[in-house]
Amino acid sequence: MEEFKTKDQQKEHAQIYKEFKVAVNMSASALKKWLATEESKKVGWDSGDGESIGHKSGKHIIDILQKKKADLTDADYKHMAKVHGYIARHMAQKPDGPEGSNWDYSLKNWGHDYRKK
Repeated sequence: MEEFKTKDQQKEHAQIYKEFKVAVNMSASALKKWLATEESKKVGWDSGDGESIGHKSGKHIIDILQKKKADLTDADYKHMAKVHGYIARHMAQKPDGPEGSNWDYSLKNWGHDYRKK
């Protein structure tokens, strides 16, 4: 798919990919396991169907993590940029005593465990 992109688009996708890989520090299997927990399901804004936006995002992140880079779509790159932005903003709002907080749980829904380096 990348061969049909302009040089600028390829450069933009490379930057998004790099930022996503840094921001999302949970594996697909760890994220899938997390999303099955009650803690995961109790945080975030309802998307209108009873499932939070973050929980749905986590499912898309799992899909992205399981794809080969060459198979990523424009929609995947758009979501990857959204994920990076969310994680960056959320990390800037770190509360005192974050472990086990809604902040912690929400970040994990988006594929980031703040305790991992």
